[in-house]
Formats: sequence, structure tokens, C-alpha cells
Amino acid sequence: MDLGIQGRVAIVGGASRGMGKAIAQGLAAEGVRVAMCARTQSALEEAANEVINSNSQEQVIAVAADLSSKDGPKHLFETVMNHWGTVDILVNNVGGPPPGKPSEHDDEAWSAAFELNFFSVVRMVRQVLPGMRDKSWGRIVNLLSIAVKEPVEGILLSTASRMGAVGYAKMLADEIGPMGITVNTVLPGFVLTDRLRFLAETRAKAAGTTADEILLKMAEPAAARRIGRPDEMADLVSFLVSERAAYITGTSIVLDGGASHSTF
Repeated sequence: MDLGIQGRVAIVGGASRGMGKAIAQGLAAEGVRVAMCARTQSALEEAANEVINSNSQEQVIAVAADLSSKDGPKHLFETVMNHWGTVDILVNNVGGPPPGKPSEHDDEAWSAAFELNFFSVVRMVRQVLPGMRDKSWGRIVNLLSIAVKEPVEGILLSTASRMGAVGYAKMLADEIGPMGITVNTVLPGFVLTDRLRFLAETRAKAAGTTADEILLKMAEPAAARRIGRPDEMADLVSFLVSERAAYITGTSIVLDGGASHSTF
């Protein structure tokens, strides 16, 4: 299937590893020019080189920025504009705040969580939206967490801050839908990333077992009976940002192998 996005310009956050890196790789394979963003320059450049080498695609740049800061989104956007002059696709993806119990977090932890998971989305959209409006074309995808639909033990900060981003995306989709711009949210369940392994290790220490045993337990509720792969997320996002998905907007799509119990 021709996704119709060859030559488009995309920004992908959290792209030095995990799902962000896989998404950058998937988009590059479709001929998209990709700006990969993460906080750590060295890790980001290594990931960008892997994407370039695996796709024979040299239209990839690495831009180090802290998207939880007020200046990070602007720096990222301006760098991409100076390089390619446009942004067609925005994939909002950042790491999650530390795990913990509801009673454990102070004001500083709450503030940091919302800067990371909520305001990073708002600020990045603010940067790219004027150009998308001018072209009457744009794709915005937010990678959040299944926890906003079905709470997951130990990740309260992530759940609360990302629920705000879901509401924002839904209302934004209604505002800018007539302009040819779609806004969708993807809610990954257990996908094998460094963060998932970290959560498994945290639970393993508390339970006196191993991370591998915890991962096996995590996979049990899924109809697929396994943990997801980052490339499966990349396939979904590549479709959502394509011409083929022009009538899909304002949705929250679960990618969890059938693990969630909700019927909606």
C-alpha cells in the first residue's frame, strides 16, 4: 500500500530508542524526511545513523532537545524549519516520569510530570500548527499510555498527566479537522522498551523475583499472550500519518495485544 507520504517532513520525539526510534525508522522507510529528537546527543546520533544505514535514507537529522522545557520545542522546530522549511508530521513521544504510589509524590514531582507529558504536547503543537494550517494538511500523533484507559500499578504521575493530553487532543481534533489536519492518540500497552524493562525491574525488586518473570506476568492478560514490539507501533503510526488515514481523527487507539478489558 502506498501511504502517500514520501517527501513529507516529520518530527519524532523520544527517537533515540524504543518506540520513537522504531517510528523514525518506519517513516524513513516510507521516504519521509525525519527529524529525530531526544535529550542525549550521543545516543540520538547513534540512533540516527542506524536509521540512515538501515534505510539507505540520508534525509534524517538528529536534534537534541529537552521537550519538557519551555525552550526545547521551539529549538527543535526552528532547527527543522532551517533545514527543510516545513513540518508536515508531528509524533509527540517522550519518556515517562518515575513510578511510585499515589501518596509518595510531592509538588515538584507532579509539576515535572505535567511539563513532560502534557505541556510538551501543547508546546510542540503550538509550533507546528501555523504551517499545517497554511498548507491545509498535517498529521499529529501523540504516544501516551494504556494507563489513561485502564490504570497500571505504579505509574500514577504518567497516568494523570497523560489524561490531560488525551482531552487536549480530542478538542484540538475538533478545532482543526476542517483544515485537513488530523490528531490521534495511541495508547500502547506493554511494548518491549527500556522503560518497560525498568518498570519490570522495579516490580521484581519489590516482589523478590526477576524482571523476566515479571515480563512473563505482564504478557498473560494479552489475547496475543506476548509483549508487543516497537516495530508494531511504527506500523500503526506510519498508517495514521498517511494519506490513507485522512478520515481518522480525534481517536485514541489501543495497541496492547487485547490486554485491556474495556469494551470501548
